[in-house]
Amino acid sequence: MPDETLGDIEPIEIQEEMERSFLDYAMSVITSRALPDARDGLKPVQRRILYGMYDQGMRPDRQHRKSANAVGNVMAVFHPHGDQSIYDALARMAQDFSLRYPLIDGHGNFGSPDPADRPAAQRYTEARLAQLAMELLGEIDEETVDFQETYDGQSREPKVLPARFPNLLVNGGGGIAVGMATNIPPHNLREIIDATVHLIDNPEATVDDLLQFVHGPDFPTGALILGRAGIIEAAKTGRGSIRMRAVAEIDEGAKGGQRIVVTEVPYQTSVEVIGTKIAELVNDRRIEGIRDVRNESSGDTTRLVVELKRDANAQVVLNQLYKHTPMQTTFSANVLALVDGVPRMLDLATALRVY
Repeated sequence: MPDETLGDIEPIEIQEEMERSFLDYAMSVITSRALPDARDGLKPVQRRILYGMYDQGMRPDRQHRKSANAVGNVMAVFHPHGDQSIYDALARMAQDFSLRYPLIDGHGNFGSPDPADRPAAQRYTEARLAQLAMELLGEIDEETVDFQETYDGQSREPKVLPARFPNLLVNGGGGIAVGMATNIPPHNLREIIDATVHLIDNPEATVDDLLQFVHGPDFPTGALILGRAGIIEAAKTGRGSIRMRAVAEIDEGAKGGQRIVVTEVPYQTSVEVIGTKIAELVNDRRIEGIRDVRNESSGDTTRLVVELKRDANAQVVLNQLYKHTPMQTTFSANVLALVDGVPRMLDLATALRVY
């Protein structure tokens, strides 16, 4: 019974209130922010950006428009969070080093793989939907998917996009929720489509059958994958450790010594990060034999040159670079996505069936 002197106020144990409030918060982050839907492979903010741009007419056959247009519309109509989080999501969907197949066609400075090189402010960049994004949105006006009220009840938004390809596996994605995280590697569009068609024709197909079509992740920055054990484990269980290695060659330098030339780097690292790490190792005398490090990258061309001293053994130095720098890294696949609003770990066959 509530105390009459307190009116309608009821005493509640602080432990109970904290548990309930934290559980509500955790479920909100899991279902409404951090994890993608297994059907269209999009988080709510990404879906709202794509639908908002479609609704505004920012389509591939029309000219680019200021990114602030899209961000302001999404924040006003669909998304109850700040403009910076919306613009960060928009910029990532325009980066060809983040997404295997970008969903937004960006015009202007949308950053580089170097973490210090951020996209320009939204008032300086322009954007429109990429052609592939129209394959996610196609026929959305023809009652192909269910709609729901927006956060303020003033408008309506799609619960899921009528995706014509399995974007969850094609573009992958990452997200940190409360008590769980997802990290899905991108794959080759042709391979995933071939596997999907095979699954439609053979509903009982196993993961081993689908691995005949899907040879492994297809990272946008290139580089090499060492071995197939991690790929197979991730495809069969949803979890796997995939080791990536930069593409490097040893050739003759200009001053008589040899040099190591890096032309492709692992996903989610950059030439700048690798160059800085090499310089630290040389200064700390943990690696001997390096005379100079130069970043000769330009435009879409990746090139890091490591000049060696005359008496250095190039293969030994290269192996040390693989061991001590991000020239060799591990992608920890964790294919966690929402199925009917519930987070589930998905193997390759289940991910395609849910799609």
